[in-house]
Amino acid sequence: MSLASNFVAGKLGFAWGLRDASFELPSIGLVALAGPNGAGKSTLLGILAGLRAPYSGSCTYAGRELREWPKRDFSRSVAFLPQSLRVEFPFTAEEVVLMGRTPHAQGLFRSGWFESAEDCAAAARAMEATDTLPFRARDFRSLSGGERQRVILASALAQLPAVLLLDEPATFLDLKHQLSLYRLLAGLARTMLVIAVTHDLNLPLQFSDRVLVLHDGLLAASGAPVEVLTPALIAHVFGVHAEIYSGPGGRPQLMYGGDA
Repeated sequence: MSLASNFVAGKLGFAWGLRDASFELPSIGLVALAGPNGAGKSTLLGILAGLRAPYSGSCTYAGRELREWPKRDFSRSVAFLPQSLRVEFPFTAEEVVLMGRTPHAQGLFRSGWFESAEDCAAAARAMEATDTLPFRARDFRSLSGGERQRVILASALAQLPAVLLLDEPATFLDLKHQLSLYRLLAGLARTMLVIAVTHDLNLPLQFSDRVLVLHDGLLAASGAPVEVLTPALIAHVFGVHAEIYSGPGGRPQLMYGGDA
């Protein structure tokens, strides 16, 4: 597996929420970022997205320290999906998706508002993948939380990134669209790196190639989900008893008991 466009972190820390994390990620695959509230998940994702600075230690992408990346060049390669997005103006869902094409704008007058045929095609493909085409003409503000989340994902996909960073992408989705989303992410991860913060440990067990578990600002474990998400680790990090069962199709599934 090529590591040409991977993230490498050494003793990575931040003033709030993250004390020490060292890891190396591949250039493709679905990586889940798990841990209890306040463990440093969103902080770590924000650093990887180039949105949190200054940080201590080192963090490189494609062999280059994040601090040294030109913002525009970095945004063409790495897309970030926040938990929610506030839009105060009457943009349609399609217009919000087209905003994802801004890093690819060219020339003095290409500010991102005068989209090309290539931009429109990329947006349409992204909306089809996220099942948002049916409401492409609707005011973004009128959409439900789940619909908005899928539109924001489409905007990130329209960016055509090599890395997709998602902060709890399933938060506002119903069960059907949670599973649909993670199937989509698993498919995308065959050709790109996808890193997703999640509180549902069964989603990494079912879909992820790797999981990073943060606890009290430290990297508690990293590896294949079936090797990392053990009853002992879950009791230590999350404070609850858990058992692993064979679910549908023989896939492992966690069942939770009382406090550990």
